Amino acid sequence: MIKIIGLTGSIGMGKSTVGVMFREEGIPVYNADAEVHKFYQVGGQAVEPISKLFPEAVIDGRVDRPTLSKLVLGDDSAIKKLEAIVHPMVGAHRAEFLQKAEQDGHDMVILDVPLIFETGGEKNFHKIVVVSAPAQMQRDRVLVRDDMSAEKFESILARQVPDAQKRELADYVIDTGLPMEETRKQVQDLIRELREEAAHA
Repeated sequence: MIKIIGLTGSIGMGKSTVGVMFREEGIPVYNADAEVHKFYQVGGQAVEPISKLFPEAVIDGRVDRPTLSKLVLGDDSAIKKLEAIVHPMVGAHRAEFLQKAEQDGHDMVILDVPLIFETGGEKNFHKIVVVSAPAQMQRDRVLVRDDMSAEKFESILARQVPDAQKRELADYVIDTGLPMEETRKQVQDLIRELREEAAHA
């Protein structure tokens, strides 16, 4: 049976970078955020339902993420409405991804999910890998992003389970506060460990 590994970590911890490293080692990676991005493009399946709820967020036939995020930031009921549109789409798409990976004979897949612990999703994975880095490094990485302000960063952090708690809940932690090659070695060692574990199971 295919092993489903959850990859998570707070904003700016280097999760996408680690996801790419897994992919480079031949492990299929499903990035929920990237898929949502596709749903938001012109012709994407989320554009029409979002235009009904948040008409000002749709610009030139696609969902404008910065505008949408301003509209829902700090508004729990708006966030819930948005999630009710997007989550089922992601769920259906992810099921197809898993089916294909299994058909292609892979022994494991990585699901890159930003909010595993925040949504109580731990039970959906065989193992959970948390990507972490020192707090100052995290802050520096996030604040150079185009649509980011210190206030928005604090608001996002407030909705995420603290990093220290994530590390405690994780089966494995990958540290991205190190040189890139050392992070890559952690990824390679982890894949080896997961395979050995599966062989002895």
